[in-house]
Amino acid sequence: MDDEQPKNAPSGSLSIVRAAGVIIIFVVAVAVLVSVGTRPSVSSTPTTTPTTVAVGGSTTTTVAGGGAPAPTTTTTAATTTTTKGGRKGKTTTTTTAAPSATSVVVANGTSTNGLAAHYSTVIGAGGWAMQTPVDAATSVATSAVYYAAGQQQQAGTIATSIGIKPAQVLPLTSAAPVTGVTGVDVVVVIGADLASTT
Repeated sequence: MDDEQPKNAPSGSLSIVRAAGVIIIFVVAVAVLVSVGTRPSVSSTPTTTPTTVAVGGSTTTTVAGGGAPAPTTTTTAATTTTTKGGRKGKTTTTTTAAPSATSVVVANGTSTNGLAAHYSTVIGAGGWAMQTPVDAATSVATSAVYYAAGQQQQAGTIATSIGIKPAQVLPLTSAAPVTGVTGVDVVVVIGADLASTT
């Protein structure tokens, strides 16, 4: 009877398993604490840094940190994750529409014949979708470019190409001196100031 072992005594292999389990739990807990402690702090104030890049005839505007992008005509939008200053944030890329996607009509606001047709040819060389030239409802001294909603950037590009100042790039409303033009993105009204330069 001396050969019998007590029934409630722990075995050696069970103690090793318990020790290994405690070590594994300890290592996992330390790893979790280290990863939480080394994360960068998160600021509640978004940083807005717009960047405009021209590549292959298209313009890309990037706004980091969730800010609002500059007004553009959007054809595609992609969301990526970038690292800036050790922090990750969303970046939205907006690509401007090609000139051929913007319809343009030129109106002659002078008594000089052929101005609207001439400027339609000049503007059309930039790849814009030109409509049939028209006459303005009234004579105007100063040329202007009017744009429909979302077309301000395209109107500014067209204005620059023919020498119209940025102050004369205006929203298209019923106040524009052109009638019967609907569904057009940009309306160019040629005034007396450009009549003398042709």
